This record gives sequence, C-alpha cells and structure tokens, in this order.
Amino acid sequence: MSPDSEQSGVSLPVSGILIAVVSSFINGSTFVLQKKGILRSRDRGGSYLKDVVWWGGTLAMIVGQIGNFLAYNVAPAVIVTPLGALGVLFGAVLASWILKEHLNILGKLGCVLCCCGSVVLIIHAPKAETVTSREQLEERLADPVFVSYALLVVLLLLVLILFVAPAHGSSNIMVYVSICSLLGSFTVPCSKGLGLVAGEVFGADGGRALPLFLFLLCTLAVSILLQFLYINKALQSFSSNVFEAVYYVAFTCSVIVASALLFKEWMALTATHSLALLCALTTVCVGVALLRISQEAEVTWKKKTD
Repeated sequence: MSPDSEQSGVSLPVSGILIAVVSSFINGSTFVLQKKGILRSRDRGGSYLKDVVWWGGTLAMIVGQIGNFLAYNVAPAVIVTPLGALGVLFGAVLASWILKEHLNILGKLGCVLCCCGSVVLIIHAPKAETVTSREQLEERLADPVFVSYALLVVLLLLVLILFVAPAHGSSNIMVYVSICSLLGSFTVPCSKGLGLVAGEVFGADGGRALPLFLFLLCTLAVSILLQFLYINKALQSFSSNVFEAVYYVAFTCSVIVASALLFKEWMALTATHSLALLCALTTVCVGVALLRISQEAEVTWKKKTD
C-alpha cells in the first residue's frame, strides 16, 4: 500500500469524527438558543418566530444535521452516532450558563447515565444487513412485521397528538418526548432510503424509482416538520437540558427499534448483545428517573421560594 493511500485511509475516519464532534456541539446549542428565544419573546409579549436568537438556534439545528450527514458519509456510524451524547452534555453546560438552568446532583448524575446508556445501546445494537437496491428496500418496506410496527406507531402518534398532547403535553414532558421520538422511527429509515433511491431516480429506470422516492421524501418532510413543532412546544414548558437528555435517549431507542425491524437487524442479535442492551436500557431508565426527580424537586423549590 502506498503512503498516499494509507494516509487517505486514516484521514477519512479522523475527519468524520471531527465533523461529528463539531456537529454534536452545534446540536447541543440548538435547544438552548431556541429556549432563550422563546423566553425573550415571552418577556416582550411577542412571537418567538420574530426573535433572532430563536432563529439562531434553528439555523444551528440545520447546520448540525448537515454536519451529521457529512460525518456518516466519511466515518462508520458505530463511531459517529455515540458522539451525539456530547451534544447532550454540552447542552446541559450551555443551559446552565445562558438559561441559568442549574441541575442538582441527581440531575447531573441522570444526564450522565442517559448518555452512557445510550452510547452502550448504540454500540451493542445489531448492525444492519446490506441493502443495495431499490427492490430490496421495497421488499423490506412491505415486510408484514415492519408494516405492523409502522401502523402501530402511526396509531400511537394520532392518539398522542389528538388527545394526550392537548390535555397533558404542558404538564408531562414524556408526551412531547414520545411524539418526537416516535417520529424518529420514520426520519432515519427514510433518510437511508432516500440515499439509496436517489441514484436511480436520475438514471435510466427513474420512472419506477420516482414513486418510492416521493413517498420517502414526503414522509421525511412531515416527520421533520412535526418534530420541529413539538420540540418548540416542549421548550415552552420544560427545561431545555432535561428535555434534550430524555429526547436523545428516546430518539435513539426508537431509531434502533425501527432500523432493527426494517433491515432485519434483530436476526443477528446474540445473547451477549442482548444482555448488554438490557443493562444499557436499565441504565437509561435510571437516568431518566433521576432527571424527572431532579426536575420535580426544582419545580417544588421554585414554588416554595415564590
């Protein structure tokens, strides 16, 4: 192997990791900036859509997602994805500085446990089988197990959006977290599918690939817009660092389940990985519970001081 090729083989993963780290920090600032914009607009009595800080957070979200896309194309996903936990930790620090949202010792421990558990979940999640053609993707999308799961997710989303969110969304953080994370079941698979189908759309067989391309694109657009809407609803009622930590965990779990069913990853799951996933999920649940206890203690303390 020549020195040039060897250097190229090393530089690509390193550049992907660097992009992923920068993107994680940018993503960690999005919720904080959007929350700050919401608070500023609330003090002025106007809409947060007119606040420059909120738009700064929205722009940071777009840039961060573009960075993630680039990172996944130059480094393995098993390396890039766990680095998203850095955004959660950075967001907690930034929220403490900008928003004065100070976590107590339980909240800090819960945040760390959520990040550690999520990273272990990602590392031990079974790897996807290779899907290299539109025909294979269409076959996976038509699989009865995945179709049943997708219909169940849609049903849960309708119940949450139409009935649960209007009544309990502003008082229970898990309502908005559940909506956003369940929408992630469609976001990541659609993104992977679009990357596979896009090449055929502009090729000789583009007529057959176009319907699937448009279906995936519309599903992705609706999913992203709804997530964006309910993220901002959550930030109007809850602490940004608590929401970001719980949302990261729930989103990661939802994406792992959806990918496992769509790409039949569960067939490669071993006993060792199953035990590791169970331990990681237990760690995550403990972390979420500590964050909830920390948040409730903070609310109680504010009521007493007021």
